[in-house]
Amino acid sequence: QVQLVESGGGLVQPGGSLRLSCAASGSFYTMGWYRQAPGKQRELVATSTSSGSTNYVDSVKGRFTISRDNAKNTVYLQMNSLRPEDTAVYYCQAAPLWGRNYWGQGTQVTVSS
Repeated sequence: QVQLVESGGGLVQPGGSLRLSCAASGSFYTMGWYRQAPGKQRELVATSTSSGSTNYVDSVKGRFTISRDNAKNTVYLQMNSLRPEDTAVYYCQAAPLWGRNYWGQGTQVTVSS
């Protein structure tokens, strides 16, 4: 059974920072983060492969950084210069090279003054 355990969400003021963590119960080729705001579709935020490739949605480039600790099967999302429009539920995502996506339970990130 695959489990993805997320942590690090919370309330932060605009311009602040948060670091999200997601610990998986196994190794995956792709791990990343998606987010969903109320009334909107879930969107990709950032992904990382075990071979080192990364991908970011344009709106977070230069502000967010995805990283992995493969020994711990953990992916991180460092979020800096947060904006109110970053407010969403953030979901950890993991997938093997040829298999299905797995999802975490989601962690709330709220950016507000």
